[in-house]
Amino acid sequence: MKKASRRIAALLAASLFLALLAGCGASDGKTHLIFQIWDVYQRPGMEAMCDAYTAKHPDVVIEVQVTSWNEYWTKLEAAAESNTMPDIFWMHTNQLLYYADFGMLADVTDLYDDVEPNYYENHFSEISRSNASGSDGRMYGVPKDKDTGLLVYNKEMFDQAGVAYPTDDWTWEDMADASQKIYDATGKYGLMAYNDDQLGYWCFAYQAGGHILTADRTQAGYTNPGSSKGIEFYVNMQKGDWCPDQTYFAETAPSIAFFSEQGAMYLEGTWNLPQLMENYPKLRGKWDLAKLPKCADPIEDGESLDKDGRATMSNGLCYSTAAHGKTRELALDVMKFFGTEEAQAIAGSYGAAISAYIGTEQTYFDAFEKAGYDLNLQVIQDQFDYSIQLINNAARPKWKPLVLTELNKAYNGQSDISTVLANMEKIVDETTASNLANASYYQ
Repeated sequence: MKKASRRIAALLAASLFLALLAGCGASDGKTHLIFQIWDVYQRPGMEAMCDAYTAKHPDVVIEVQVTSWNEYWTKLEAAAESNTMPDIFWMHTNQLLYYADFGMLADVTDLYDDVEPNYYENHFSEISRSNASGSDGRMYGVPKDKDTGLLVYNKEMFDQAGVAYPTDDWTWEDMADASQKIYDATGKYGLMAYNDDQLGYWCFAYQAGGHILTADRTQAGYTNPGSSKGIEFYVNMQKGDWCPDQTYFAETAPSIAFFSEQGAMYLEGTWNLPQLMENYPKLRGKWDLAKLPKCADPIEDGESLDKDGRATMSNGLCYSTAAHGKTRELALDVMKFFGTEEAQAIAGSYGAAISAYIGTEQTYFDAFEKAGYDLNLQVIQDQFDYSIQLINNAARPKWKPLVLTELNKAYNGQSDISTVLANMEKIVDETTASNLANASYYQ
């Protein structure tokens, strides 16, 4: 432990030294900043937002760089250790607590104090603010966007089976019934329920009145009656001939199966809609969006957002910068602009992500209409009313793959669901406790 402590101290000392070398002006006399992201579909919106800033600050040049998701985090972790992090970068909730808790991110809690009291509270939802907050409740990023999960369905398959399209009042049983009828009539799968958390069993657990983590994020709730009810229903769907088993999904992603017209429904995130419309032009008009079906009888002693059986996960990114570095103050000024109504409306107008700033959501929907994409986007806005913040604590990068692997034991019949849920809870509790102990040691 002492060796690790000395290593961190050495890294921090190196960080301060390298910070003095970073962000030097170029030969053109301008300050050049690197803005790192991982989604090529969002590059045009990010570049337009940067152009709006540099139009007001012609002495600044901002280069938007895109890397793949996996490469992004590998590079960022290495850069964090040597304090060569990009000047501005996206931060995901999966990783924010890790980077913030170890002092790698700049605290932006007071960034707008000179603009408006309670700026974040007035212009961003509680979920968006929480997505950018560290374990200490401080803000370590400016909220960027927000998302939700949706039920995507093939209208043509519903028509062929003589089944009415999903409605706002659809229940789990309605979905299962429609799936069976579609399979019987067409030989195609109904709902393709794959082993996923955000776009899978988490939603069903909360709809049934359960919870994955307690409010303080220190303990799991997989064995909560509501959680058990929802997860068991989700896992047991593969027992029907209308739902593929997990060996199928090991070779074929549900989105690929859906757009290959092998199945009638699956759960998808708003963040993937633009590329789906672009990648499958021949299927436009054949598919649409609906709300997630609800639990007809949620457990009353659960901890869901409300008791009518509705819930969906909502996540969102934020803009961050390193805690140390020569360009820190300029990067903060750029991020300050990124969090304005002007900038967030620009980003949203490209239709790649729904901006987090309250009141700018319509720019995203307008972009779809302008592109001629005919989808029922109203369900997105409606679902924000009962969204649950994406489940996270600082230990999640460690326990996420472990619990998904454990859940596979229920899918393949290796273990019963109650035993699996108890093991999943133990994994999360022990991993979280270990992480908290390590964090306390270094404080």
